[in-house]
Amino acid sequence: MAWLGVAGAGVAWWMGGWSWGLGFLAGAAASLANFHWLHRLTASLGTEMTGPKRRMVTYFALRYLLLGAAGYVIVRFFGLNLTAGLLGLLVAGAAVLFEIFYELFYARA
Repeated sequence: MAWLGVAGAGVAWWMGGWSWGLGFLAGAAASLANFHWLHRLTASLGTEMTGPKRRMVTYFALRYLLLGAAGYVIVRFFGLNLTAGLLGLLVAGAAVLFEIFYELFYARA
């Protein structure tokens, strides 16, 4: 997923300049963080709730608020491109599609 974000940031930088490249990279980083948080939450399902796991549920509920606030700060105060940032958020979905195609075509043994 990280290589897809870096490659996309390079293409965005080449096509739209530094604000597009850094905006895409910021969106890809947010997508990676969101994926990591969701993965941690789903890994903890079915186990007994303890203190740290309850904190993960709270983070799950607040993650969209955190990502929205971070996106606002990045676009408003750093001058990065909003469209590129939103496209960067699609990196996790694109990585899933690449994995599906890999499994369909190359993992047949």
